[in-house]
Amino acid sequence: MSTNDSPEEQGGAGRPPEPPKAPEPPKAPETPEMPKSPETPKPPETPETPQSAQPPQSPEPQEPSEPSKEVPGQPEETGRQRLAAGLWPPRVSRAQLIVALLLFVLGLGLAIQVRSNSDSSALRGARQEDLVRILDELDGRTKRLEDEKQRLEDQRKELESSSNQAEEARKQTVEKERQLGILAGTVAAQGPGITLKITDPTGQVQSDQLLDTLQELRAAGAEAIQINGVRIVAGSYFSDENGGVAIDGKKITQPYEFKVIGKPQDLEPALNIPGGVVQTLEKEQATVAVTRSAKIVVDALRAAKQPDYARSSS
Repeated sequence: MSTNDSPEEQGGAGRPPEPPKAPEPPKAPETPEMPKSPETPKPPETPETPQSAQPPQSPEPQEPSEPSKEVPGQPEETGRQRLAAGLWPPRVSRAQLIVALLLFVLGLGLAIQVRSNSDSSALRGARQEDLVRILDELDGRTKRLEDEKQRLEDQRKELESSSNQAEEARKQTVEKERQLGILAGTVAAQGPGITLKITDPTGQVQSDQLLDTLQELRAAGAEAIQINGVRIVAGSYFSDENGGVAIDGKKITQPYEFKVIGKPQDLEPALNIPGGVVQTLEKEQATVAVTRSAKIVVDALRAAKQPDYARSSS
């Protein structure tokens, strides 16, 4: 072995020598990177429909399809929303409309009936004292009728049991004539009762309101009545005159003064009941004054008229 051999030749006997490496090309200078612009979102790609192998045909006009009720991205409707959508707008058939109309008419009739019953009751909302007073008045009327019945029965028994029936009949006839004379206004009368004075400064009181007052007094048991010097009888009538009221054709002016013979405990409460005469007249701006008295004199008289055709049958 030669001493001039290189170490590679000594250690690598049998290896071929490596080829020399090619020199690397010089690198190009790096350019500064430009800022990237934000990418715009691309629209979703529509899936392509596969083309059929058939030859192309001429396009036919297609009917516009209805818009889909379901909109993508919206939450599913709740049960309450579906119920509201089913109720409105309403889908009313002809039969349902007829039934609804009949029910409306029936309800309206019931409401009118209830309202009329409520308005016709003058005692609605009355105080306990007023109700007691009205009951006392009704009891007084019942008692008067029972007394009259008992009196007539006593007269019948006296006529049947009296030894001198002719004399007894004459006495009862005279008493009956006196009573009928008071009712007919041909004789004067006196007794306990009340004085009713109505002052109407505005002139709003009409004849019908005075007639209502008279009827209320009669219902309460008045036996003899006189208004401003005019005797009231069964055939009396009221009418409106210029600036006043006329009774049986005779004009009277205010204040209107009623002289009434009867039981004061029955007459005065009858005028003061709720919705009665006093409240009605006060609504017309009239002033009403009621005074009880132990002695009322009714002295206005009526001429007795003889009937032209009627005769006694006895």
